[in-house]
Amino acid sequence: MSDHINELFDKDGKLIGALLSAEAWTAVKKQVLDSLGIVEKHAEPEKPEPLSDWETLKDYWDFDYPVDTDIACEHCGNSTQDWAKDNPRRFRLTSANLAGLVAFKCMKCQSKVVKKHFKDELTTECTPYRDSKITSKEGRYDR
Repeated sequence: MSDHINELFDKDGKLIGALLSAEAWTAVKKQVLDSLGIVEKHAEPEKPEPLSDWETLKDYWDFDYPVDTDIACEHCGNSTQDWAKDNPRRFRLTSANLAGLVAFKCMKCQSKVVKKHFKDELTTECTPYRDSKITSKEGRYDR
């Protein structure tokens, strides 16, 4: 039919549905949901922080520097000396692993702060929050 719409038929040639490209769905989603009376569910509550993964990383810590607990957001200036002691949290742990990769979400601006613990150094990256997908990183299927 078009690059954005593929109609789906059953074995008898009866129309049973349609596949829309991401671009087409984004353009018509609100109208389709409204016309069908579908109410979008609110975002699910956040998963609990993976504190056991953080504890495992600390238990097996063999870097030449002490465990670091300070975090700073380059985008909004939010910072803390010990994220785990903050109440309420200024930064929320989203992942941690034995390889030394630890990620946090800034509770002020929602930026992602990633700490990469290497044997001899620690690097930090701060990525601003986006409320929509980056279309260049969208999955595509060849026909």
